[in-house]
Amino acid sequence: MSRPPLPPFTAETAAQKARMAEDAWNSRDPQKVALAYTPDSVWRNRAEFIRGREDIAAFLTRKWACELDYRLIKEVWAHEGNRIAVRFAYEWRDDSGQWFRSYGNENWEFDEAGLMARRIASINDLPITESDRKYHWPLGRRPDDHPSLSDLGL
Repeated sequence: MSRPPLPPFTAETAAQKARMAEDAWNSRDPQKVALAYTPDSVWRNRAEFIRGREDIAAFLTRKWACELDYRLIKEVWAHEGNRIAVRFAYEWRDDSGQWFRSYGNENWEFDEAGLMARRIASINDLPITESDRKYHWPLGRRPDDHPSLSDLGL
């Protein structure tokens, strides 16, 4: 299975890859998201270590059961060869109604077919008030005209 764009990445294809990942994660569909990774993909997400598509889908199912009204924006930080570094911020609320903005960085490594073989994520959560939210689009894909992280000052 091939998942273009393929490495080596240019600024344009790295941005395209990041937007594709953002769109998939905003779908909140664990099975769909897991298909972007190699069958034996290795993750570090915060302090959790995950290996393989089945574990990725299980992790995302747990994540989105707790992180309600999840909306994410990703932005390329750097790229070289088969690697892309992104920064991101997402907003979500817990089941008590407390809102959070989670900030982080991810390092991605892709195989020759364009599947992500490694994902290393560092993430911090900041409690926010509902009035501090910046992401108000309907659940799902971020509209093309919505401001980027840089535009929002994040």
